[in-house]
Amino acid sequence: MKTLNLGILAHVDAGKTSLTERLLHTAGIIGELGSVDDGSTQTDTLALERARGITIKAAVVSFAVGDVIVNLIDTPGHPDFIAEVERALGVLDGAVLVLSAVEGVQAQTRILMRTLRRLGIPALLFVNKLDRRGADPDRVFREIAEKLTPSVVAMDPVAPDRVADLLATLDEDFLTEYLTDPDAFTPSRLQAELTAKVVEGLAYPVYFGSAITGAGIDALRDGIENLLPAKEGDADGPLSGTVFKVERAPGGEKIAYVRLYSGTVAVRDKVLLGDGEGKVTAISVFDNGSAVSSGSASAGRIAKLSGLDVRIGDVFGTRPRHAQVALFSPPTLETVVSPVHAVDRGPLHQALTRLTEQDPLIGLRHDEIRGETSVSLYGEVQKEVIQATLAEEYGIDVTFSETTTICVERVSGTGSAAEIIDKAPNPFLATVGLRVEPGPAGSGISFRLEVELGSMPYSFIKAVEDAVKETLREGVHGWEVLDCVVTMTHSGYHARQSHAYGTFDKSMSSTAGDFRDLTPLVLMAALRQAGTTVHEPMHRFTLQAPADTLGPVTALLAQAWAVPRTTLTRGGTAELDGEIPAAKTHEVHQLLPSATRGEGTMETAFHGYRPVRGAAPSRSRTDHNPLERKEYLLRVLRRV
Repeated sequence: MKTLNLGILAHVDAGKTSLTERLLHTAGIIGELGSVDDGSTQTDTLALERARGITIKAAVVSFAVGDVIVNLIDTPGHPDFIAEVERALGVLDGAVLVLSAVEGVQAQTRILMRTLRRLGIPALLFVNKLDRRGADPDRVFREIAEKLTPSVVAMDPVAPDRVADLLATLDEDFLTEYLTDPDAFTPSRLQAELTAKVVEGLAYPVYFGSAITGAGIDALRDGIENLLPAKEGDADGPLSGTVFKVERAPGGEKIAYVRLYSGTVAVRDKVLLGDGEGKVTAISVFDNGSAVSSGSASAGRIAKLSGLDVRIGDVFGTRPRHAQVALFSPPTLETVVSPVHAVDRGPLHQALTRLTEQDPLIGLRHDEIRGETSVSLYGEVQKEVIQATLAEEYGIDVTFSETTTICVERVSGTGSAAEIIDKAPNPFLATVGLRVEPGPAGSGISFRLEVELGSMPYSFIKAVEDAVKETLREGVHGWEVLDCVVTMTHSGYHARQSHAYGTFDKSMSSTAGDFRDLTPLVLMAALRQAGTTVHEPMHRFTLQAPADTLGPVTALLAQAWAVPRTTLTRGGTAELDGEIPAAKTHEVHQLLPSATRGEGTMETAFHGYRPVRGAAPSRSRTDHNPLERKEYLLRVLRRV
């Protein structure tokens, strides 16, 4: 049988988990429909998911449609958990994007649709909740065509003329042939032509119905079976797969969710994993609604593999040629997590480290001096999830500081510094010279050499490179430094010395530790000379409000330092598009109803960084503070 890895995506509360329940019920996987409100659904298994009625973690469940095995991935709709959606998108063959027939196109709907189109993931659209008061499918279909994509066709009921009209707008050859001999295009041929365009990510069929009543579900199932690209996969090819989710068994063992693109993996197999190797101790595959133990898993399937030390994003075997990379916004908020009981300080850091295995975008910063751990976030709801998870799974009660915005630093000019071995005030047996320059936006950190590669042991050069990248996590103002070029301009070392009988003399011999400890002092001196500018995260916004409230809305945006780019008035509605500091979006969301008689809406998405206005904000350091030489040397030399 062919396999289809299918994602269910939506803005929060559009009904995607209810749709998952309906599809499972229709396939005979569950005998009774679960309820999101009652916390009894098949895929929302976390206590907090059941309590709040939202999806937090992506869940996998399988069922059959015709001769296709569907591995269905139910993803979160709340924007705080967009990272979970990102990982799921990377392993999908196709998707169903769910909209509400009442609310229509919402903020998260636009973000998801843009990502599906950018990645070329085939998708069907399902307009849900036709049973609710206020449902207006005609209006929602027009919104889809205006705000998401014009390449849509209503499929309930299927009308050959509508399908032909859409295909004619997408393909000039089709248009010419259709005008010449329309009778040659039978319903089956039109279906084949439409399928080809859907698979290419050029056409988007739209279905209408209700997950609660079951209306329209049969038509949607037909679309899933006939329009989306199920695959057989090459079970005999080289092993290739991607880890998109990691969880831990009750005993603490890691379990990797892997999309297999090629090959077959069996229990007790040794597999290449990044730069290392691991041995598979157990395998489960999804079948008839749940994961069942299996001796092996083959291409096309999603498997749960045990016994491996993995992280999300790890590659099995060879790198998949067709794996997608979804690039959502980085988290822009940060908070300090503190244990209620001081005895939990150590266990808290260990527990948070484990949580980052499941969500790598929850970045940790641990300040050993203050004993504080900070986590990066997408929103306030994530705090509740982290708090509940720590309490339920680790027995640790925590509190949070006020949420702050995460800024970054960019290098302003060129700076250089060097410290020479055996020359005061350098106390280390190493020579390091570095030059720092700005790099192109998005280029990351580049480390280059102006010294000969063989001028000293490679392990020493590697120690400098590693220390450079680690040090740049906290720049002159304490924020991560982005996009710069660091060039090693000077190097030197003392060769290995030993006493009689070959005893190693560390006091006379250079070690990698000398280079690791000296590099932060040199780098920060060069960085201070070059100068850095603090940049704050920006969001692109689209705001809609009654045209007669444009004055108060404009004043509100000016107060928030927003920069409108375009203003369009249609009928009685004004639409503004522009940029706003991420730190101000919450404030505008709160004040917008009073400025627009409750009728204004604003959607935002990450749009990069811009220099901070006014005084540059700083963040407390978590390293040994190489900006203060005396303080740094006291701590580092004491440690040595």
